[in-house]
Amino acid sequence: MPDLRELYQEMIVDHGRHPRNFGPLPEANRHAEGFNPLCGDQLALHLKLRDDGLIEDARFEGSGCAISTASASLMTEALKGRSREEAEALFAAFHALVTGESVGPGSAVPLGKLAVLGGVTQFPTRVKCATLAWHTLQAALHGETRPVSTED
Repeated sequence: MPDLRELYQEMIVDHGRHPRNFGPLPEANRHAEGFNPLCGDQLALHLKLRDDGLIEDARFEGSGCAISTASASLMTEALKGRSREEAEALFAAFHALVTGESVGPGSAVPLGKLAVLGGVTQFPTRVKCATLAWHTLQAALHGETRPVSTED
């Protein structure tokens, strides 16, 4: 049975080379762009958000390192079918996981496959790579038009 570090590496390589939900989403009604000036990762996130707040579809475009691409790929998989509130809670749980911060009591959200990215805490310089898509998600959910930067 592979240990967590091997699983982390396999998942990053798989989603980095074969990202899920990569490409345009013409029927999207929420968009946001993100940029990591430290390594050049750039991302455009497209969401189809229903009137009731359910994320019907999520796709992304851009270029970046394997961790950034894998994180965006896993994130878009996890978002589909979730409410806006669930997406916000997932953001908080994921951010706490990769930064090593704690989430308030009673607010733990099951991360599923996303938990494998917890290995990024061993590489502090890569945390921004892993969180770029997630900060871009926040901008899309809140209707922000200014591109997100990991250096803001």
